Amino acid sequence: MGKGKELEKIAQEKARWESKHFSGKASKSPESRGGSVESEVEFQRLYSPDNLNLDYLTDLSFPGEFPFTRGVQPDMYRGRFWTMRQYAGFGTAQETNTRFIYLLKQGQTGLSVAFDLVTQIGYNSDDPLAQGEVGKVGVAIDSLADMETLFKDIPLDQVSTSMTINAPAAILLAMYIVVAEKQGVDPSKLSGTIQNDILKEYMARGTYIFPPVPSMRLITDTFKYCAEHLPNWNTISISGYHIREAGSNAVQEVAFTLADGIAYVQAALDVGLEIDRFAPRLSFFFNAHSNFLEEIAKFRAARRVWAKIMKNRFQAKNPKSLMMRFHTQTAGCTLTAQQPEVNIMRVAFQALSAVLGGTQSLHTNAWDEALALPSQESALLALRTQQAIAYETGVTDTVDPLGGSYCVETLTDDLEQAVWAYLDKIDELGGAVRAIELGFQQKEIQRSAYRYQMEIEHQERIIVGINKFERKQDPPQGLLKINPKVEQEQKQRLAAVYRKRNQADVENGLIRLEKAAESTENLMPYLLDCVRNYTTLGEICDVLRKVFGEYRQENTF
Repeated sequence: MGKGKELEKIAQEKARWESKHFSGKASKSPESRGGSVESEVEFQRLYSPDNLNLDYLTDLSFPGEFPFTRGVQPDMYRGRFWTMRQYAGFGTAQETNTRFIYLLKQGQTGLSVAFDLVTQIGYNSDDPLAQGEVGKVGVAIDSLADMETLFKDIPLDQVSTSMTINAPAAILLAMYIVVAEKQGVDPSKLSGTIQNDILKEYMARGTYIFPPVPSMRLITDTFKYCAEHLPNWNTISISGYHIREAGSNAVQEVAFTLADGIAYVQAALDVGLEIDRFAPRLSFFFNAHSNFLEEIAKFRAARRVWAKIMKNRFQAKNPKSLMMRFHTQTAGCTLTAQQPEVNIMRVAFQALSAVLGGTQSLHTNAWDEALALPSQESALLALRTQQAIAYETGVTDTVDPLGGSYCVETLTDDLEQAVWAYLDKIDELGGAVRAIELGFQQKEIQRSAYRYQMEIEHQERIIVGINKFERKQDPPQGLLKINPKVEQEQKQRLAAVYRKRNQADVENGLIRLEKAAESTENLMPYLLDCVRNYTTLGEICDVLRKVFGEYRQENTF
């Protein structure tokens, strides 16, 4: 029997099976949906060979080869595990340094820095706008002095560091480079990532400072500088994570992220960068949400779409330019303050979906994050979750173990097609930047978030402990609390920096930076000079605000 006739026979037999067992019955009910489908792609009751419409060598191929559906490395985790990169940062640089050293001793293989909100939007801790926010959701960094403390006794040529920073990303990277210089580490030896993804801030997160055009300039300046001086540094982490946390579904998360990626690539090309010189250092950041099979398919589809974009749209030749390398974090928005111990299981399953989907690095959220910043004990348990997956489950023994699953492959195809539909729509609107200016992505995310919440309220989506299986319990004890003295102590350290530095050097550096910002020069060398003089983050951003202006969002879509 030929393949076509065999598939036709299977389809006929499946129709018979459906009619026999499910005639007149609803295909699904709120009770049976469990986590529900996190996108517009619907699950079928049963998948079989007739669902698959793929050519193996074209649509899947082998791990480490185009279109990278089955992974970016030929041996994946048989060669080395993903980087276990726990996100941490709170209070002062000293407190966070202590947590970093503790986690590294416990087997963490990469650092990931959380900055406080004040740092993220480019103010100093002594600014009136900073009151009450210093050190609350991340570490406070005002100047090179704080960065030196943050990485004290951590050799930067031996650890990979990720920094979740966007609007002032170039400035924090400059601080990191200078800390390495003071350690005697050549910048070419540095490895890590700055998030540096401003477009998703406009649509999902809100920690923007400057308008899109100068913001894109800062990003491409970083691309160019790192291509010349930091060859092992990932110059951007194009982030779908925060898009998902804002309420998007899985398709929107991938589509809006890749649309941003297209915009960054085009911006780099427009300023004269060669595609294969900067594209291999692009990286991505995704959310591992609760729908296990859909998340696995999402990661595979995202890799395949990006490979096609880079090959067909931008004519990249270097295979590394076509690879989507990504970090994953489990979904903070799924964690519950009610029965928070259940979060341990949620995180474990989400982390497993990221591993089965082929992530390059992973952060597992702590069970108590719906209530407070992670305690040392909960952070350790989150790390141990990754280690148990790596060393005990056996899922790393073979590459892409779910490849070939009728369900996973069909979902991968369905998600890919839905992503392309969104990308076509964004192109019609004039690209990601213009679509953001029109409010398109923001409106789509809002609609998805509203639908999700309505499903919970109507019990069409069951969340254990929220709308089913509720129970009363006392609040957990031992949660991490930020000492109110942190803000005052940080202001005192900043005052000490003001006293010790050479003010003339600071002022001259800021004058040179302002003139460079008014020109088309690459700003990274000027930022480095300012940082070396212990010019503060707020002082640097104020100069750039003066030249670039500040962004005020207006949705018109």
